[in-house]
Amino acid sequence: MTTVFTRVDERLGEFALRPLDPDADAALLHSWVTHPKATFWLMQDADQAQVSEEYRRIAGHPHHDAYLGSWRGSPAFLAERYDPAHVELVGLYDHQPGDVGMHFLCAPVDTPVHGFTRAVLGTVMAWLFADPTTLRVVVEPDVRNTAVHALNAAVGFTVVGPIAKPEKDALLSVCTRAQFHATADRAAARAAAARAAADRAAPT
Repeated sequence: MTTVFTRVDERLGEFALRPLDPDADAALLHSWVTHPKATFWLMQDADQAQVSEEYRRIAGHPHHDAYLGSWRGSPAFLAERYDPAHVELVGLYDHQPGDVGMHFLCAPVDTPVHGFTRAVLGTVMAWLFADPTTLRVVVEPDVRNTAVHALNAAVGFTVVGPIAKPEKDALLSVCTRAQFHATADRAAARAAAARAAADRAAPT
């Protein structure tokens, strides 16, 4: 399938996104969403046919779509984009024009790569904001998912507050385009300062 977005991370290299194929990608997705580390994805007991059926449903939905992400050419993460005025958050928050909802899931690995999940989230956010009609990204992770709350804060999200969804108690958070870019600029400045300090400390 055609790549729709690419981003080169300064430290980790190229990330890319392409539309998900609900049938061809089903076996891979099943191994990801049923892994113990994917508890908050809420598909632990699904079989491969159910995974394929769920992503066919998303593919046919007018306000929800899914993408397979790769890192250095190999499948590495899943990203979903949705319109919160029609999916997930209908009637649960103060919707604004230009809002886009997002979910992401990194593939389980035996040996984690430092900074990988944040790089994936940065890629997904950059992809969403590459669309000029996206003004704000909205997320609703489980209130217990403290790891993703910290990641969200690291890329610019601010917490709105808890909301009760049918399947979970969620923590609604939002990130504007300006917040995302300001946070990315600060992170880049810190990285540049760290490199300069390391260069100064290196023997000549």
